[in-house]
Amino acid sequence: MKVPKNRRVYVIGYGAATPLGATFVKSWERAVRGEAGFRKVTRCEVRTLSDVVGEIPDWDPRALDFVDEKELYNWNAAFVILTMAVCQEALRHAGLPMDSGTAPRTACLVGSALNGLDAFRIAVNRLEQKGPRHVSPYLLPNLCANVPAGKAGILLGFTGPIFSPQGACASGNHAIGLAARMIRDGDCDFALAGGVEMPLLPEIILGFANMTATVKVSSRDRAWQNPALASRPFSIDRKGFVLSEGAGVVVLAAEEKLATYGLRPRAEVLGVGWASDAWHFTEPNPETIVRTIREAIEDAGLGVADIQYVNAHGTSTPKGDRVEVECLKEVFGTRLKDIPISANKSQIGHTLGAAAAIDAALTIEGMQRGILLPTINYLPDPELEAYDFVPHEARRQQVELALSNAFGFGGTNCCLIFRGVS
Repeated sequence: MKVPKNRRVYVIGYGAATPLGATFVKSWERAVRGEAGFRKVTRCEVRTLSDVVGEIPDWDPRALDFVDEKELYNWNAAFVILTMAVCQEALRHAGLPMDSGTAPRTACLVGSALNGLDAFRIAVNRLEQKGPRHVSPYLLPNLCANVPAGKAGILLGFTGPIFSPQGACASGNHAIGLAARMIRDGDCDFALAGGVEMPLLPEIILGFANMTATVKVSSRDRAWQNPALASRPFSIDRKGFVLSEGAGVVVLAAEEKLATYGLRPRAEVLGVGWASDAWHFTEPNPETIVRTIREAIEDAGLGVADIQYVNAHGTSTPKGDRVEVECLKEVFGTRLKDIPISANKSQIGHTLGAAAAIDAALTIEGMQRGILLPTINYLPDPELEAYDFVPHEARRQQVELALSNAFGFGGTNCCLIFRGVS
């Protein structure tokens, strides 16, 4: 194998679709206003107290310039077309042209926790109701984890490596970390990296509800009359996460390609830390989480005193939030009281495989604008001490070095360090 080039890697653009908006711009505008994107589920009918979800508002694939009725019918796994749309937005935001010089050197890594289960559900229904000849010949491609990236390549013209990092709810960070290493080593010059999830199906909603992972909104809950209050990371009355759909993709570039193509650096991917728990399929392991955070800081060539902000995994589960704070305290010690910590899931909910990539884009935009997004719906929990969770509303504060955490089912952990570029 050839000798690695050891190049620096920069984020030059991003796209997203979240419960706050069908584009990154719309999502950011509402996030800064401290809004939440939650409502009673409309994607399907399901009887459960865990029926408050995060749906992408006004998501209409037919409005996209590359979609017709045949495309929509054949590609009925919603994560396929959503990935194409967000990759298109990200490339436009980055200003990266696809030509004979860039296309072969552009990779695409988009992870997902659940992939195309909606297409499988449609196939089962057609089989039961109409018979075997009505199962779509597109079923298997709709289920393939790499196909959304492949379809984005067909749309946008890049021909570098494509694959789907499967890291559950840390998939987005795994994608960014792997893509950054590929660019660093010289395997490609550019990459679209992120995650996508369209999980709002009855079986998925009920599965999470029955494992007591998602919040149950009863008449005694403060979100009963206002679903916007359902997700409340680090709050004393947190009861589980809000299941959401969404996608996030960041565009990465090698340092020496910035000037060549007139690209604007927005942040540098400075450090990557990853580990597995060998502990439990859902419960976090503090020892390996602490190690992951420390390794990300070490990989960045920094010390713990350098980190100025933490974008938390912050799912709003009682144990998950407590363990994350305990791990941050183990890493940062008494200095943690001086580090702002915010949880985007208070506004967006948990988009599973897309969550970390959306968090990354929001963190970087915040560093660009000198804004820390809030942890809304926060009520202090004495067990978590008086840490700065950026409660309730966005804050004007400039930070240069940020830690972004992501942890997932199966005991998978991936943390990133970003350095903002002004």
